[in-house]
Amino acid sequence: MASWRDRAGTLFTPEKSPAAGSAGVVAANNPIGSAAGLEMLANGGNAFDAAIAALFALNVVEPQMVGLFGAGWINLRLADGTAVVIDNYATSPGEATPDMYKPVSDVWPDYMLAEGRRNKVGYLATGVPGALKGWVEVVQTYGRLGLEAVLQPAIRIAEQGFHPSPYLIGMIERNAEDLAARQATAEILLPNGVPPTEADRIVQHDLSRTLRTIASEGADVLYDGSLGQTIVDDIQKNGGLLTMEDLRQYRTVYREVLNGRYRGYDLAVPSPPCSGGLHLLQILNILEGYDVAELGFGTSESVHLLAECFKIAFADRAAHVGDPAQMHIPVDWLISKPYADQRRGDIDPARAVDFAPGLAPSAESSSTTHVTVVDAEGNVAALTQTINEGFGAKVIVPGTGLFLNNNMALFDPHPGQPNSVGPNRRMVSSNAPTIVSKDGCPSLALGTPGGVRIFTSVAQAIVNVLDHGMTLQEAVEAPRVWTQGQNLELESAFPDSVSDSLASLGHPIDRVRAVAGGMNGVQYDPENGWITGACCWRADGAPAALSGGRARSGTTFNPTADREDRG
Repeated sequence: MASWRDRAGTLFTPEKSPAAGSAGVVAANNPIGSAAGLEMLANGGNAFDAAIAALFALNVVEPQMVGLFGAGWINLRLADGTAVVIDNYATSPGEATPDMYKPVSDVWPDYMLAEGRRNKVGYLATGVPGALKGWVEVVQTYGRLGLEAVLQPAIRIAEQGFHPSPYLIGMIERNAEDLAARQATAEILLPNGVPPTEADRIVQHDLSRTLRTIASEGADVLYDGSLGQTIVDDIQKNGGLLTMEDLRQYRTVYREVLNGRYRGYDLAVPSPPCSGGLHLLQILNILEGYDVAELGFGTSESVHLLAECFKIAFADRAAHVGDPAQMHIPVDWLISKPYADQRRGDIDPARAVDFAPGLAPSAESSSTTHVTVVDAEGNVAALTQTINEGFGAKVIVPGTGLFLNNNMALFDPHPGQPNSVGPNRRMVSSNAPTIVSKDGCPSLALGTPGGVRIFTSVAQAIVNVLDHGMTLQEAVEAPRVWTQGQNLELESAFPDSVSDSLASLGHPIDRVRAVAGGMNGVQYDPENGWITGACCWRADGAPAALSGGRARSGTTFNPTADREDRG
């Protein structure tokens, strides 16, 4: 694939190839997940069947990132243009209290860490899951094939096993001490006490049985049945808070769709407590007042502008965003063009600034996954789902094959803050599954894992396509930057000249291998009906495309007659 060079001299070559087809594309952060989704499309399913089949398969092959005991955000666009956003994020148990964790620091970088890592590792870190509930609702409400059908690839992979990728093996190695602490977890991921190799096959019989049970009994087996009781018993026995009543009371929430506009394109994103979509729109609103294309990709001027926009967004996030059931969030004001005009005036092109949050008018871990699907009918699914940090709470409940999430780590462990712990609360998320349309037609859908780096990374990809004219493959693989007000992270592809120039503007620089995780997306060309999917080098993602179609109407074949005709 050709290299991409901008006027700053930045040079990068996309490492992966896109996939294109006319009958549908699935982009997931593991090729087995994409294949599971494509199987649904080939079997007559739609984008929603494909997306959920991919997620169930990722539960098997990407256990460090996603699981049905996790959480997430679902952004759908139906073929008729109807927009649907489903909040299937985690909530805190009913017995959670603001002082259940003891913070280790009042300043970054350890601000969100509690003593003993109790909000990150183990049973006390687990929130009430929404993943399975949301996935089943999508299949039952918008899909075509039914729950049992979309679960078949995942069941098959769990039973037959799969060979781990170097990416998964590396994650296991980095978390080996925590994973080894519990037998059920170690038996799967640390065979013979050491991480698996690429030649090994990871087989998960307990998980396959769990998936078969869900296929026959539905989500209720977790939220009001035997599977849920098994998990709750283990959590309660080991000092966790989650109860069967928490599971019974859990509901997904159909949230308002936030709509924005950038360079003549319409964007649809989730609303709070998903802060990612809100701040994505806020950042783009500020950027729209600049000639970003003229600044050039990867120049010190363009990176400085991005960094200042990110810092403004994070200052507002800390001050104004929490659970909307517990506080007022000035959403309309934060994503308004006049507020963007105001904040644009705060940016100094000659130096880095420490930004305070805006004064409103009166009145997350990096281990996540994303799936994007577009089908031939024009249905679009963009789903960002997570168990929060790598392998969640590092606990597999014995007999189930399921990792517990550690979504409680997303709460501020300090009492009295907008995102502090409390009973039955939804924590703030940085997820940003985004659907972009042009003149009423879907144009682009994308998302990424990456914790608090998610929405800034999605913003950069959108700018790469709409301002810098990159292909989708180039856009998702292009070097990224990130800051939330501390050091400015620059991926290694940026030249030293850019780094030095940014440092002279007052940005403390951290050189990093990767910002956020494996982004993927799907782009639709309405002129020829061609659909293109792309996944980036930061994870195992691989897009899968379907073309062709049914036999021509009226076509039949009679082998006997054919032989007779040939004499």
